[in-house]
Amino acid sequence: MTDLLTKVLDAHGGLDRYRSVSTITLNVAFGGPFWEFKGHADFVDTGEVEADLHSQKIRHRQLTTGRTIEFDRAQNLVAVTSADGDVIDQLKNPRATFEGYTTESKWSLAQIAYFQSYATWHYLPEPFVFGWEGAVTEEIDPWVENGESWRGLSVTFSKNVDTHNETQKYYFDDEGLLRRMDYQPVVNGFSPTAHYIRQHAKVDGIVVATKRHIHIRQEDGTPDLSWIPITLDLSDITIK
Repeated sequence: MTDLLTKVLDAHGGLDRYRSVSTITLNVAFGGPFWEFKGHADFVDTGEVEADLHSQKIRHRQLTTGRTIEFDRAQNLVAVTSADGDVIDQLKNPRATFEGYTTESKWSLAQIAYFQSYATWHYLPEPFVFGWEGAVTEEIDPWVENGESWRGLSVTFSKNVDTHNETQKYYFDDEGLLRRMDYQPVVNGFSPTAHYIRQHAKVDGIVVATKRHIHIRQEDGTPDLSWIPITLDLSDITIK
């Protein structure tokens, strides 16, 4: 474990506290034009989310449509059910269905449900997921922005965890809090992305990123701030 990772884990509540909890429940408001572009404008919605903090398993009920989305990485299955409990769409091994897709590709209902599920889940146990078995971390050059210098950490994840891409970069402020993530989602044609954390909250001893703005990353690494393709706002958080 790097010195930076140790500092980061402590800043977010510490390993002992993380190991003592198992589940997070919360409301997540998803916004931005990305969902409509992919063919599913009704994914701009607020959902009731319950996620396992120690395995990649998440359940999400959309408040407007009443649909429920469930993703379980151990089963490698995503399913969408109606408010009446009928299965509307599902995919086994969903990651494989994106092969050959570009940033222009439209997605099926199960595909966009998979993207929203694995991504949302991954954000919830960060940075503790960096210490999971099989993950490799290395401190990298800092990122300098608006006069601030944020220390960088490269994380290569185990193939047993679905994430945007295998190796991602994370940047932390002087307090050790996450400020920015860089990645290229495999499912979206490896589109360069700069993901910013705009607010944090401490919940039951664990720091949670509660406001996220996801931007296109330009060739020089800077974000395109002229628009925000995806936003996430987290509220009503309980950890137990």
